[in-house]
Parts: sequence; C-alpha cells; structure tokens
Amino acid sequence: MTSRTALHDVIHTQADAIARLAGADFSGPAERLVGARRIVLIGTGTSRHAAALGAMMFARAGIDARWSSAAGFARWGAPLRDGDAMVVITHTAETAFALTCREQALAAGIPVVSITGHGSGWPDAVETVERERSETYTASYTSALTVLASLAAHLGAEEFAPDALRRTAEAVRAVVAEPGIDEVAFPARSIALIGAGPWGVTAREGALKIREASRTLAEGYEAEDYLHGSAVPFGSADGLILLEPAGDPDGLTAALGEAARQEGITVHTLGGAPAGLSPLLAQLPMTARLQLLADRFAEIRRQDPDVAIVGAWAEKRLWTLGAPVA
Repeated sequence: MTSRTALHDVIHTQADAIARLAGADFSGPAERLVGARRIVLIGTGTSRHAAALGAMMFARAGIDARWSSAAGFARWGAPLRDGDAMVVITHTAETAFALTCREQALAAGIPVVSITGHGSGWPDAVETVERERSETYTASYTSALTVLASLAAHLGAEEFAPDALRRTAEAVRAVVAEPGIDEVAFPARSIALIGAGPWGVTAREGALKIREASRTLAEGYEAEDYLHGSAVPFGSADGLILLEPAGDPDGLTAALGEAARQEGITVHTLGGAPAGLSPLLAQLPMTARLQLLADRFAEIRRQDPDVAIVGAWAEKRLWTLGAPVA
C-alpha cells in the first residue's frame, strides 16, 4: 500500500486482538447459555455474518442454534419462550434493530449475552475491541467470531479450545503479512465471491467489505445460490473469486469456476486453508485476506475506505428506524 488508512491499520491489529481474546475467561457469559434449548444469534450487516458463523460454531457443540438478521427477528421472528437464550452482536451497541432484539429478550426474561465493542456499558456484554475508526469494520468482526468460538468451546465444541484460537491468530498474522492477492484483477464491471457452507458466509462478508471500502459492485454467494439463477447476468466484464474450493465436499465451487471460464469470466481462487484449523476458524484468515483486497481495490479506485456511508444513506432517521421506543 502506498497510502495508510484506518482500515489498513486496524486490519494489522487483528492477530493481536484474537490472541488476547483467546486467553480470556468467558466462563461467566457461557454459563448464561448452558442448558438453553435454543440459542438465537442476531446481528445486522457484518454482525449478521458473525451470527451465521456463530450458529455453526454452537451447532458443533450439539446446540440448537439459529441465526437471524436483527430486523427479521425483531419484527417477524418466532416468539421467545422459556428455554431460549439470545446472543446479540453489535459493535457499536447502537444498531437500531439489535437494540430492539435485546430489549425483547430482556423483557421475556431469557438469558442474553451481547458482543460489543469497548464502552457499551451493558452488564450482559462481552466487550472486544475499541470502536473502529473506519466505517469498513474488520477487527470487530474477527474478534466477535473469536468470542463466539470461545463460547462454543465452553459449551462443548473442543475444536475451538484456546490453543486452536491461538493458532488462528497466527494464521491471521501470516495472511496479513503475505495475503496472496496480487493476482486478483480489478473487474471492469463487477465481482462475485463464491463459497460453500461457512465459505459462503465469508463470501458475503468479503463482498460487503469490497463494496464499503472501494464502492465496487461486489456480491457474495453460497455456491448453490450462484448456480440457481444468480450467475445469469455475469459475463466477460466481471470477475469471480472462488473461496477454498477444496473445502467444498461436493466440488460445486470448482465446477462453477470452470463454467465461468467457459463464459469468458476471469476466475481467481483463494485457497490454502491453514492446516490444523477447523473450517470455521479458517474463516478468520480468509476474511483478513478479503479485507486487504477491499483496501487494495479502494486504493485502485481512489476511494476513502474509512467513510462508507454518505449522502442520503447517512440520514439519521434511516439509522434509528426500528430502535426500541424510549
């Protein structure tokens, strides 16, 4: 990089944050979730992606875990009942619909664990990192995933034990030092990221970072969804990034890449998941690679990746719709 941004700087702090959280004691928050018949994880935007991966982590402990967008659950979710617990993910502790979900859970008397940045002041919160200076959130996301993995470990998923999280931190450190993204071409029109299972969630998160940071048209897809109609408008002006096709047991991700090449689409593969990490923990170093790609695209397009929401999109009323009524 020839210029430094808050995004660039915070990406390089993530390994240290993950290592710090790997050594933290989350037995208290985890105890609130013990015995829950159903755990609902909610978030908005990037936090929703964390909720999706967190539900997969909890499932590895044999728990009935569901994820939802905060707005979807607040307005149309199934009623909370005895035996439920909720995990609320909101870096700022200000996200309107996340606040409403938390209020609903507290009013229902069910256990709540919130994952926020520093300074939320909530008694149920695990606070992860300082509030991000860039509007393209990075460290708050990987830190939230680290907390979710730690909670899952306390609930019985041994693959997320502290040693595994420390190895994850080192994998993130290695990727930040050598991301291997130089060959990924900037697209003439748009770019799609494709993955299967947890890689599909990371594809959506990576596309969001590219959109926020560089204002490039980017979409993230589960491999199955890309095949079933979403690939139709893509052509030679577009790019395709395959995430860890070797991790797709059915081979669909790689097959989509071959089909895309036949259609004249430029295809790149980002693979090489670190040996010894579970597929869910391998999402953290892959996410760091995509964050760096977003920062690189921002430099190519001469965009400020630290200011994502401008104009009418920044109108305060939009950001307070759905908040709990005082």
